[in-house]
Amino acid sequence: MKRKRLQFRSIWISDVHLGTRACKAEYLLDFLRHTESRYLYLVGDMIDFWNLRNGWYWPASHSQVIQAVMDKASHGTTVTYVPGNHDEMFRDHIGRLFGGVRVEAEVIHKTADGRKLLVLHGDEFDGVVRHSKWLAVFGSWIYDWLLYSNRWFNLLRRRLGFPYWSLAAYLKHKVKNAVNFISQFEEALVREARKRRVHGVVCGHIHKATIEEHKGVLYCNDGDWVESCTALVEHNDGSLAIIHWADESVYLLEETENEYSPGQRRLAAAD
Repeated sequence: MKRKRLQFRSIWISDVHLGTRACKAEYLLDFLRHTESRYLYLVGDMIDFWNLRNGWYWPASHSQVIQAVMDKASHGTTVTYVPGNHDEMFRDHIGRLFGGVRVEAEVIHKTADGRKLLVLHGDEFDGVVRHSKWLAVFGSWIYDWLLYSNRWFNLLRRRLGFPYWSLAAYLKHKVKNAVNFISQFEEALVREARKRRVHGVVCGHIHKATIEEHKGVLYCNDGDWVESCTALVEHNDGSLAIIHWADESVYLLEETENEYSPGQRRLAAAD
């Protein structure tokens, strides 16, 4: 039986990290094929050039994700690409069109109920990325190892009939320094929204999907497609929601023992 497509006014996705073995490209393909929207925002780190510098990894499913996005652009969806730190090379092409996809440094989205939302990746408000790129690269390397460990752990959980569980997300929520970093990041984005006199902000970067209100300013993070498989969506009435596609989808990602090797996920050091 063919599944009915979900209709939204707008969709935001980020932190897909195409070009890495951690990318849940099959889940994202399933999401793109079963959703439609007037606006689609790609909020940075779609392609992980940090990883590709150190060795080429690009399965067919990663090309299929790009093709699915371009197909949406060719069929009337307004697609905007806001690059992040892992795909920052596209920041040299601000204002250009690639296959119907427009590249912008940031954008203001107006919801159906009249709210203005600043859309940007968010790495500009991460002090580590801005001032200590080598530390950011090292942190990404550690993060890769967590994802690698989590892959095998969840393979066992699935065989025992348990649902997906993210070790990296658990540690981010429990470790004090990580919690403080996330809180400071959110506060910085909220301050920027107030400075710009908009109603809220939509970002990615820290892989933590949420919708929160900070004293009248809306903070939205659309999450990622290496752990949580999440997207931010706007309904036709302007209301916003987080979609957890790993829970919504009937597609089950098949893990294989040779699919991921931490030695092949070394990130290139900053120039």
